[in-house]
Amino acid sequence: NEVIGGSNSFTMEAVIRPNVYDTSGSSFNMIMGKGDSSAAFRISGGNLYFFTYNGSNWMPTPPDGESSNFPMNNELVQQAQAEGKLALGYNCSYIPEVLLDVEGCFGVRLRAPGCTSPDMATYYMTNRSCPYSKSILERAFEGGYNFLDGICGVDACAQMNRCMENIELLKCIDKPNFFVTHADIPYKYTDYTLKHYVVQMQNRVLNVMHEKLGVDISDAALREAVARHNEVCRIITEISELRKLDNPPVTGYEFHIINMVSFCCPQKLILPYLRETLEEIKSRELDPKPWYRCRVGIVGSEVDDPNLTRMLEDAGAFIAFDRFCFGVFPGREVIELNDEEPALVQICRHYLITSECPRFMSDEKIFQRRETADRLAREFKADGIIYENVKFCDFWGFERALASHIQYEDYGHPVLTIDRPYNAKTSGQLRTRFQAFVESLEIKRIQQGKEVK
Repeated sequence: NEVIGGSNSFTMEAVIRPNVYDTSGSSFNMIMGKGDSSAAFRISGGNLYFFTYNGSNWMPTPPDGESSNFPMNNELVQQAQAEGKLALGYNCSYIPEVLLDVEGCFGVRLRAPGCTSPDMATYYMTNRSCPYSKSILERAFEGGYNFLDGICGVDACAQMNRCMENIELLKCIDKPNFFVTHADIPYKYTDYTLKHYVVQMQNRVLNVMHEKLGVDISDAALREAVARHNEVCRIITEISELRKLDNPPVTGYEFHIINMVSFCCPQKLILPYLRETLEEIKSRELDPKPWYRCRVGIVGSEVDDPNLTRMLEDAGAFIAFDRFCFGVFPGREVIELNDEEPALVQICRHYLITSECPRFMSDEKIFQRRETADRLAREFKADGIIYENVKFCDFWGFERALASHIQYEDYGHPVLTIDRPYNAKTSGQLRTRFQAFVESLEIKRIQQGKEVK
């Protein structure tokens, strides 16, 4: 019948015997099957996952039922594809998302929510590879990206390169005209590196999109995409500015989700919801006294796990600013265009100037990153800064070690540094360190007569 593989709802009961199955394993334990459709539990990393098999792919369901922390193939993505739009995944802010949002396409920032044990990906990479890149590959093995029409990657770090190469070589996504493309990215910003960047984006991204998918990549199409992108940026920035208030109407956790959604949904479809959300936030009735014990900012590598920001705010810290990948600084600045230069040149210049990835190794970029963290901490009234990086992230690992000391010794900001897993929900050590940092900042506030009022 069509119950398991169809759209009908059904109820299933099963008994799991933890003494029989090794909780560190990753095997699929079948509980129901008929024809090409089946269902199974999988014990992975000590967590229990439920999977359904539709004849071609295992589709995971997170153990806590929280919609997989906002899934990749979400309702708006499905709606856009039903309307004939093409979904293009990208793994780094070095790929200007605005290029993927030309008419007929939309960009989706790659995530792997709920992936706690990338066993298969570790086999193809190493156990010392960045868990973000391994989780992306693991999710590709699971079929989580089968809805994509293409993936645009960059030669930014070796670990993500290996991830993208495996997705391409192992043919993880079997879809007509699907492509994986890689672009070479400069290490600094000069006139000649800008020219190189423009050529890479033209040849490795736009031309491939046109040849494989037939989309319009003209200057007019790019300018239209920039106008739509700028409207998203203005709304996100207006919500972000509310965090400067002593009694902000939005939490850091809420803002993290709002901003992350803007990276993972078609911009045309998300815009009405963003406008509605902005008005709802501005009209909220607030308690007389702020809920938080201190204000902090987060600086560092990729953070697409809302459980990390929730854990921090559960400890009593309000996240006043986010200077990390998937954050608003940088990433949500308006792109100003003139009529004299091609749109692509101006877009590439914007991204090279605003990008603060530690892969940029020139002195001026290193100084820019330090100054930005200090400026944001003062503008958003942060009591301290948290420098974080995903384990085995080469670039942010080096940046965190030095910049955290400089922020404390030269700029006077209390700093906490953490080396964290990709999914932080079950990390008791992180929770303890957050609580201790919040208490230290709260004590300092009281000593300075700045108790939250």
